[in-house]
Amino acid sequence: MTEIKAPPWPIDDKGAMTPELAAKYATAVPRYTSYPTAPHFSPAVDDAHYRRWLTATDPDAPLSLYLHIPFCDALCWFCGCHTRIVNRYGPIAGYLAVLGEEIDLVAEALGALRAVSHIHFGGGSPNIVAPDDFRSLMDRLRRRFALAPGAEIAVEIDPRGMTGEGVDALARAGVTRASLGVQDFDPTVQRAINRIQTFDETAEVVRMLRRAGIGEINIDLIYGLPFQTRAGIIETVEKVLLLEPQRVAVFGYAHVPGIKRHQRLIDEAALPDTAERWRQSAAAAARLKAAGYIAVGLDHFARADDAMARALGAGRLRRNFQGYTTDAAPALIGLGASAIGSLAEGYVQNAVAIEAYREAIGERRFAIERGLALDDDDRLRRDIIERLMCDLAVDLGAVCGKWRASPDDFAGEFAALRPMEDDGLVRITGRRIRVTEEGRPLVRAVCAVFDRYLETQGQRHSQAV
Repeated sequence: MTEIKAPPWPIDDKGAMTPELAAKYATAVPRYTSYPTAPHFSPAVDDAHYRRWLTATDPDAPLSLYLHIPFCDALCWFCGCHTRIVNRYGPIAGYLAVLGEEIDLVAEALGALRAVSHIHFGGGSPNIVAPDDFRSLMDRLRRRFALAPGAEIAVEIDPRGMTGEGVDALARAGVTRASLGVQDFDPTVQRAINRIQTFDETAEVVRMLRRAGIGEINIDLIYGLPFQTRAGIIETVEKVLLLEPQRVAVFGYAHVPGIKRHQRLIDEAALPDTAERWRQSAAAAARLKAAGYIAVGLDHFARADDAMARALGAGRLRRNFQGYTTDAAPALIGLGASAIGSLAEGYVQNAVAIEAYREAIGERRFAIERGLALDDDDRLRRDIIERLMCDLAVDLGAVCGKWRASPDDFAGEFAALRPMEDDGLVRITGRRIRVTEEGRPLVRAVCAVFDRYLETQGQRHSQAV
């Protein structure tokens, strides 16, 4: 493993945020993978808007593509994704045919062979796609778009059942990064969330990926699951460190059974309270930092030689619907059922229901179900929130200058931040706001101060810790 330098900020776990502060600020707020956030999209944005917005994209700027594969072969009870459980391949093959037609529609609307710098396959479980079909899908993308030299092609993987043939197909298709879902290696926790996955089978998939030349490995963990403990979290992290991943994400479980009905299968009495969630998050972060990983934003950790750590250091880190990213493309094209796209004019989301998605594409129209057209205030606040989420700091004067706005317009927001400053979560110097290390886990709550759409009623978002 490459030697990793110490993070460029002091680590003082003794001075970490107290459970009392976590409880005080752990309200239901968005994850801010966009601003405005998806609950505020509406049917006012449709196929016609999307066609105009695609046509208006800068032909000289690279695009980013996200392809959603909404299928799994087993239901994980914690899951918050749009996915469907299947026990035969027919529905997947049919969906891929429609996805190919959508790729053609987008390419035709763009009107030229456009450069692509990033491709991300999400789900669901993208590795549920048969090897030959995955290669065919990538071949279609290469016919319809011009992959830029060094383009990143990333795939989310469920290690359970991953085969050597599948890994070879990913490698031959040009995949450069694999993100493996782990969540937790504790068998008790795994039984409680209906996801049995051993360390050995996960390690074998990592070995196969690296042997095939896919060397960029991400591991995804979750805290706040039923029956999790700090000791168990640390044990899982220790096992993850043996795999030497380039990046580790440690997400907080979002328990929203009113939205995701299958989460009702989880024993709520076994879920940790807010204080324990904080302790679990802090324990995982402390162990990863001690191992030399650099903390990136809210919940990511990267080796110093990884592109994400370099982007953080250079002030180029971004945030989109896949979370933290090095993707600098100004337009993200979402492909597949429920996929969300981001363009200069606004956001669009495809129909969530596969049947509605298939019907629209079959009629040679885009399957846009809802979206949101941005105004300059949205763009201004989006920039503020993105810099806070990525850099834990923002120069409000500089951002306002970009959008010809006045920092004085945010007097109410500065007043709302003063209690957080008193509690040591932020530091305010003139027009510059900096989130402290103590406040890092609550950066979403800081961002929420600038969210003029935020609804505090109802459990539409997960808690901030």
